[in-house]
Amino acid sequence: MIDEEGLIDAALAGDSQAFGQLVAYYQDRLFSAMVGICGNIEQAEDVVQEAFVQAYVKLNTFQRQSRFFTWLYRIALNGALSRRRRNRSETSIEQNRELTGAEPLDDGEAPEDPILRNEKIAMVRQAMDKLSEDHRSILVLREMQGMSYEHIAEMLDISIGTVRSRLSRARTALREELERLPGWE
Repeated sequence: MIDEEGLIDAALAGDSQAFGQLVAYYQDRLFSAMVGICGNIEQAEDVVQEAFVQAYVKLNTFQRQSRFFTWLYRIALNGALSRRRRNRSETSIEQNRELTGAEPLDDGEAPEDPILRNEKIAMVRQAMDKLSEDHRSILVLREMQGMSYEHIAEMLDISIGTVRSRLSRARTALREELERLPGWE
């Protein structure tokens, strides 16, 4: 175990080696978490590097109401989600044919189904934007990334019981936000 508080104080006083010790202590743990979020090693490496740079630059804003890793993880998670939104691209039929050598299959959906699904997705995103960061993060990890309670507890450095209760409150909050939206059924 490291003296997290002492290292943060030293880093704030200008000791870059102290921040380097925080990086060395947390980089593997953060990298493992981001590989799961990003889905590939190169993006996870970039996200982790950017998170540590942001943490160093904004260290004076760390209020110490949570552990340093939790704060750092949130920075990385937000970076990973922003990167995912920026890099999201759709594969054309021609690209799909070139990549797989096969024609796309008819999924049996009615033409309006994708439009309705996209509207629902937009509503969920709108509702998610209104949630607290804790609620949004835990929903992303569990519902969108499919992570186990144990993995979430480890990444956020909280107990499994806290994961369960936070997830329950987050689902309730999301449901309430969705019900407020016109057109949500």
